[in-house]
Amino acid sequence: MTDTTPPFSLRRFAQALPIDEALPALTSALAAGPSAVLVAPPGAGKTTRVPLALDGAPWLGGGKILVLEPRRLAARNAAARMAATLGEEIGESVGLRARLETRVSKKTRIEVLTEGVFTRLILDDPALDGIGAILFDEFHERSLEADLGLALARDTQTSLRPDLRLVVMSATLAGKPVAELLGGAPLVTSEGRSFPVETRYLGKDPTRRLEDRMADAIARALRAETGSILAFLPGQGEIRRTAESLRERLDPADAIVAPLYGALDRRDQDQAIAPAPPGARKVVLATAIAETSLTIEGIRVVIDCGVARVPRYDPDVGITRLATVRVSRASADQRRGRAGRLGLGVCYRLWDEAETASMPAFAEPEIRSADLAPLLLDCADWGVTDPWTLSWLDPPATAAIDAAREELTNLGALDADGRLTETGRSLRALPLPPRLAVMVIQAARVGAERHAADIAAVLVERGLGGTGANLDQRIEAFRRDRTPRATDMRRLAEGWAKTARAASPTINDANDGEAPSTAALLALAFPERIAKARGPHGQFLLANGRGATMDAAEPLARAPFLVIAEMQGTAAATRILLAAESSDAEIARLARNRIAEREEIVFDPAAAAIRTRRVRRLDAITLSSDPRPPEPGPESEAALAQGLAALGAQRLPWTKHQHQLRDRVAFLRNAAEDETWPDLSDAALTAALPEWLGPYLSGKTRLADIAADDLAQALDGLIPWPLKQRLDAEAPTHFEAPTGQRHPIDYNGPGAPALHIRVQELYSLTRHPTVAGGRLPLTLHLLSPAHRPIQVTRDLPGFWKGSWQSVKAEMKGRYPRHPWPDDPAATAPTTRAKPRGT
Repeated sequence: MTDTTPPFSLRRFAQALPIDEALPALTSALAAGPSAVLVAPPGAGKTTRVPLALDGAPWLGGGKILVLEPRRLAARNAAARMAATLGEEIGESVGLRARLETRVSKKTRIEVLTEGVFTRLILDDPALDGIGAILFDEFHERSLEADLGLALARDTQTSLRPDLRLVVMSATLAGKPVAELLGGAPLVTSEGRSFPVETRYLGKDPTRRLEDRMADAIARALRAETGSILAFLPGQGEIRRTAESLRERLDPADAIVAPLYGALDRRDQDQAIAPAPPGARKVVLATAIAETSLTIEGIRVVIDCGVARVPRYDPDVGITRLATVRVSRASADQRRGRAGRLGLGVCYRLWDEAETASMPAFAEPEIRSADLAPLLLDCADWGVTDPWTLSWLDPPATAAIDAAREELTNLGALDADGRLTETGRSLRALPLPPRLAVMVIQAARVGAERHAADIAAVLVERGLGGTGANLDQRIEAFRRDRTPRATDMRRLAEGWAKTARAASPTINDANDGEAPSTAALLALAFPERIAKARGPHGQFLLANGRGATMDAAEPLARAPFLVIAEMQGTAAATRILLAAESSDAEIARLARNRIAEREEIVFDPAAAAIRTRRVRRLDAITLSSDPRPPEPGPESEAALAQGLAALGAQRLPWTKHQHQLRDRVAFLRNAAEDETWPDLSDAALTAALPEWLGPYLSGKTRLADIAADDLAQALDGLIPWPLKQRLDAEAPTHFEAPTGQRHPIDYNGPGAPALHIRVQELYSLTRHPTVAGGRLPLTLHLLSPAHRPIQVTRDLPGFWKGSWQSVKAEMKGRYPRHPWPDDPAATAPTTRAKPRGT
């Protein structure tokens, strides 16, 4: 039912913001209907002004306003600014809920929370009691949590809470599709207000590192411009290296270099966004975290590298990797707009102007590239087995949902119908990715839940415990760390451990009193990432069959076994970033149910023989391999046949007679284009070798065991009896000369079928020799008495009548003791020379 409550009086603020002009239209839209879409450019003030303006609206019914932010830093910054506007501290009228920080009270009317916290909130309370409105801020970032949160909130609005207000706010989003998703919600726009920004393109130099080009651009801007600088880089590594380069070339008095990324401690983040001291300038080196929702004081210059690092789930490897991609035009515009908030600004871009047009218009929604197992688990907890029944701006891909369903089913979290199991409910009790939740809960069965919770804390909170590759060392550093972030995460990990203990009350000491190692616990989450060293230091084979490498300088690179926590790269080139060391004995214990031991028979191509081994395998990993004497049998014979097929039929010990038999059959098959004759070529015999030779390999284990009789019988079986009768008649093995001598016919050489014969043996022959029932003449290679070629012909009678006279004259001079008659067709054949004296 439409709410006809008239618009309420807007709160007045001491400082005007560009968004103010759009507030009347927004409040009117929400008074008339349950949803609205607000599009306003960066810096308009929508994040901090809209919630305060809507506070107290009659349609709230006394309920709270929730403001959803994509990141903790943005949530904390927004809450702090709104609280400061009211002259209060966070936790009074404006509260904050994030993973490491909760500051709310009974008087809190506006809560700023991260998208992930909202997902858990609505799953725990689908009716959202006490909530009057939900504001999805910076929705254009299209995080997976934002899409899921909107889908669940929309489901609540349409089925349980028609009075619930939903507002989607964005700086660059195409608002019409979202408005349609919300049932034709009004679209409110704000033109905003910003100062002109001059854009300068510095071009791209692929021969230089990005951080070197960025340091040059920053130094150039410090010389040419006034004000502080905001420089966008893709990740923590580039930020660190750029900061080191700047500190080497800049005087500390020139500027304060301040990194800004998600893994920083909260105090360092706050220092980065705080105003520079009077008379000082600041260079903020930031990831995409600074694109939206943050106001960094004093920024007049933006330097944009043009790329960002985003998560991409690779289902072939089963990992989410960070991919460096070009930013969208929308993101580039937002970054540029940061320079025009205080006055005339300048934006340096580290690419050529022509490249801008080829950038994607908007960033790809995370739902298209993320691991959807957490989303599917949340949907099952919501009571939805078919995610497509919810309202999505971009529906999840079928293949990704199928892969997620298979993973959750294997974990025991979903039943065959896609419904949540008891195990699944236990996983939902922990705000962790499903695999890590499984690890913590299973660890509780052996009393190791706190250790597992610490592992989970290091894996979900980037940079916690340092950046080293050794997970044990990272955990120890995390436990010693006394920064607020580490302290908060330890408190959170303790809560996870308590929840796991409650879900697994029975302690089963499966390790005989020995506490499980980090590697053993990690293997509970990632059993397919058990890896064994192979080749030079740093090369490993995973249980799932993938290869991965680690920097050879890392001590872990020499470990015999690893369990891998983090990897990066493609399936063909995967780098190990974080792992825990294990041993052969430990792997044998923790994966004992997956280790198979069996006799393996393989073909050794070098020896052309069967080799037998007793092998212990953990999926794709060979743990041990002991050679055994090969024994004949069906399995050995099959392996020998397959191995010989790989070598090729040409390697078989064919006799001269068998080669000729194959050539004769091939001749008849090709000459008459008659496919009733079998194909006995090397290619055909190789392709079907197990079928035609396999029955004759009984008792054999190597190529050398195959005798000529075996091949003869096998070939004989390939030629049907009627064809055998035709074969001798149409393609005889020999030609019987008038002298009575038999000469082999060549069916494979030049001019085949061919006959090499001394010319004297053909005297008296008046018809040319033929095969194939007289259809094809033999190619006669006529030889001298010394077996040297003297003529090639396919017309013997014509030869006698024609060129014989010149051949005779030459041969008579060379071989005077042999007969060279004037009319060979009327002369008796011979194999002998004339008697002496004649």
